[in-house]
Amino acid sequence: MKRQLIWFRQDLRIQDHAALWHATQLGNTIAFVALSPEQWRKHHDAPIKIDFYLRQLTELKHQLKSINIPLIIDIVPVWKDLPKHILKHCHTFNIENVHANIECGVNELNRDFQVQKLLNQQSRDLVLYHDRSIFPVGSIRNKSNQPYQVFSAFKKYCYEQLSISIPKSYPTPEPQAFLDIEIEDKIPSLQQLDFNEPQLSQQWQVSESHAHSLLEHFIENQVTTYQTTRDFPHLDATSQLSPYLNLGILSIRHCLNALFRTQQGHFHIDNLGQQIWLDELLWREFYQQILFDFPQVSKNLPFKINMQKIQWRDAPEDLKAWQYGKTGIPIVDAGIRQMLQTGWMHNRVRMIVAMFLCKNLLIDWRLGEQWFMQHLIDGDLAANNGGWQWCASTGTDAVPYFRIFNPISQSKKFDENGDYLRKWLPEIAHLDAKNIHEPYAKNPDLQLDYPHPIVDLKMSRVRAIEAFKQ
Repeated sequence: MKRQLIWFRQDLRIQDHAALWHATQLGNTIAFVALSPEQWRKHHDAPIKIDFYLRQLTELKHQLKSINIPLIIDIVPVWKDLPKHILKHCHTFNIENVHANIECGVNELNRDFQVQKLLNQQSRDLVLYHDRSIFPVGSIRNKSNQPYQVFSAFKKYCYEQLSISIPKSYPTPEPQAFLDIEIEDKIPSLQQLDFNEPQLSQQWQVSESHAHSLLEHFIENQVTTYQTTRDFPHLDATSQLSPYLNLGILSIRHCLNALFRTQQGHFHIDNLGQQIWLDELLWREFYQQILFDFPQVSKNLPFKINMQKIQWRDAPEDLKAWQYGKTGIPIVDAGIRQMLQTGWMHNRVRMIVAMFLCKNLLIDWRLGEQWFMQHLIDGDLAANNGGWQWCASTGTDAVPYFRIFNPISQSKKFDENGDYLRKWLPEIAHLDAKNIHEPYAKNPDLQLDYPHPIVDLKMSRVRAIEAFKQ
């Protein structure tokens, strides 16, 4: 009897999994995961993210075992070698078709095309499902049948579609008959894949049950005040679900269904916090759709092609100071240090840190995008690229080039007492709330183990506006 192969990628769960559910409805199923360390390096994936992936893979293996689905784990360093690996398993285990969820990056789409091409030559198929986004990629179009490029219009369309129907979750597959087959399912360590062990990685717990408990806690205790608390980095006021959504430990449909549970699954917004969090999920959706419809953003190019002409500064010392949280601008340094130490950065601070690099330092946003990917546990190509291009004014619906955050004003507004700064910058933790945001402003001769600002904010603002005008 022919079997199905379910190919897990960035979707390490068994609950509400489109490809898994469809595969198991067609017969006995075997699972497959390919670990591709060289490809991950090319994509600048952070060691903390890969560690998170491997730990969740252990959880997934146990979950699949509970429904009698064996898991094949291959180390395939680069994706170009994947087609022959998958075809070999199809021959060995009498596989009819391979099932997987769509991924939108150019390299990912090309990988799947090559797998599909080889399978088709052998009268088999790679069957792809929409799972990572709320709506099928490529399906959201304006009245001219073109992709949306402005978020407000995109959001309005999404609201209209959600008012018709909120996507339902897929059932968890029932246990299948036990398959008595010999497979290689050993999970290598991070060191065996030649990555450094990240610090503090264990603070990010894995498992679907943990992701769901985080979601429940957020919906029950935090979402109603989200609009008033989300911008304050010293508060524990955001969902912090991005790592779980990014690796597919949690599905986007589960998030929507939890958000509208008290409305019995109907699209009815009760409070502003609920709406603002929905809008955040839709920004994620917007960037997923942009990644699919405008492939240039996968190729290190600005969304706005005319922005290729910007003359970025070649300033390696300034870049290094920014990368390691030594710019002398406390809110920027605190954000970078939070990321270096935990693999995560508060979203408001991400915007401040990013805009400081590409506007005040006038350094190419792509260097910042890469640095974030190399250190974030939730590093997602679509969201990271979208956010950086928004800050750099090179992206879709981006902030106008002349709108430049003043990091000191932002710091005073969103961390008034300096609590966030004190947590990540012990060198200035003793300063009072008035002086901590710019320690040397009133006393340039103050003796601190903390750098003076590497740039004059007013002059750098003028320089950035001139560069963008040209």
